[in-house]
Amino acid sequence: MTPSVYEQLHERIVTGQLGPGVRLTENDLASAFGISRTPVREALRRLEQDGLVERAARGMHVRMRSPSEILEIYEVRIVLETAAARAAAEKATELELARLRQLHELMAASSPDDAALMMKGNRRFHEQVWTMSHNASLLDLLNRLNSLILRYGGTTLTHQDRWTTALAEHAELIDAIEAGDCDRAGRVAGSHMTAARDTRLKMYAESAVRDV
Repeated sequence: MTPSVYEQLHERIVTGQLGPGVRLTENDLASAFGISRTPVREALRRLEQDGLVERAARGMHVRMRSPSEILEIYEVRIVLETAAARAAAEKATELELARLRQLHELMAASSPDDAALMMKGNRRFHEQVWTMSHNASLLDLLNRLNSLILRYGGTTLTHQDRWTTALAEHAELIDAIEAGDCDRAGRVAGSHMTAARDTRLKMYAESAVRDV
């Protein structure tokens, strides 16, 4: 099945094929996709709701990147990840816990030289925690925030010793959820995402220096 216009544009933005500031017009996109302007207009509306594009003086453009946006994204994500972990500690089933342990083991077995595999494993681990919260609204919001983070490229897991510490934090989170300790699970999740935020800011600063 051919991906929708929205899905194709979403993918191009989060992977960097359409970089920050790229202008998006209904006419140009309709011509490029060989379709009418109506589905393009709807796709741009959805992308604006996702926070991936924004209105400018002359139509829409891909949202710019900045340290302040990183802080804003993680400020919200820390709160939501904490809530998801607390809920998971309260509501997770044995089958869900077994799946989480399995995903952690797969992550630990991944090569630290394979960034794509590390990202995939990390995403699946976090998505499982979100699912274990049994809260559809949390899951939807966290997926949207993750799309915003993906725009920054790369993964914090490749920065210095972040891979090793992230695995240790994941193991601690599993222990807290298994114990049904909501407070501890929330603290671990919040601390984990705070460390990810700090690493992301360092990566952004290092990238900015290289680009000068």
